[in-house]
Amino acid sequence: MRIRNLSSFVKVAKLGSFRAAAALLHVSQPAISARINALEQELGVSLFRRDKSGTHLTHKGAKLLVYAEKLIAISQEMKVLAGQEQQQGSVKIGIADTLAHLWLSPLLRQWQKIYPHISFELTSDVTPVLAKQLQQHQIDLSLMVAEQGINKSLTSQALCSYSQVWIGVAGLQGDEQCWSVEQLAQHPMLSFPRDTAPWHYLQQLCQPYANKVVIHTCSSVASLISLATQGVGIALLPKVLVEKQLSSGEVQQIKTEIVPPSLDFCSSWRVDEEQALPKLLADSAQKIMQDGLKAKS
Repeated sequence: MRIRNLSSFVKVAKLGSFRAAAALLHVSQPAISARINALEQELGVSLFRRDKSGTHLTHKGAKLLVYAEKLIAISQEMKVLAGQEQQQGSVKIGIADTLAHLWLSPLLRQWQKIYPHISFELTSDVTPVLAKQLQQHQIDLSLMVAEQGINKSLTSQALCSYSQVWIGVAGLQGDEQCWSVEQLAQHPMLSFPRDTAPWHYLQQLCQPYANKVVIHTCSSVASLISLATQGVGIALLPKVLVEKQLSSGEVQQIKTEIVPPSLDFCSSWRVDEEQALPKLLADSAQKIMQDGLKAKS
């Protein structure tokens, strides 16, 4: 059973199209069809059915997809482990600023131990930019905010989740019990840049007061915290980022009638690659973060 045929099967299944799989693999569509036919003959089953709505997995194909993915993963891990000592070069990784503040040091320390001859090229940016860079092959792995409707050319894996809180300069809220959305909207708001998940949440939350609300944006977590501390506005941020400032009294948590949603993070990499390293790094990041969160709880 050829790994190349299994890989083509997985990509057609993920993308829902022979043509899309061929484009990502840089081969002709007949070549993809030949690989799928060879695999179907070897297994003695039909893996796909085609109709006017597109290409879909058969019942048997859906069951076999799980095993195909496992075989590919094992094959890739064997290649990496077999050549680990000689493995050199660089891996380009994009990371959201929140995760960079919380996890970059432990991640890089662990990756250096596992892959001592690999250079890691790190860039920090907002999720929309990282997702675009990943699709355009500018980075190999992205650690970013998990968003719905992720591109079919990407595979994602959950990393961690953080509750968010409103913060403002100490004494801003006074003795009031809770602020309504209307009261929040009376103050300048500090958020991540346009088209990020936090920005979209604020837009939806404050839509009834769109003519009054002012939202200042910045991609730097450190800058957002500093601006809130200096009384420039109120910020909605993961609580874990501002625990020090809350404890010291530099800022206070603003109590509100509506509990803001948690901010979820994931790792993402391209499905059109045969490289095992992005997936292995993603697995490592998941374990490091989960172990770290358990130790703190």
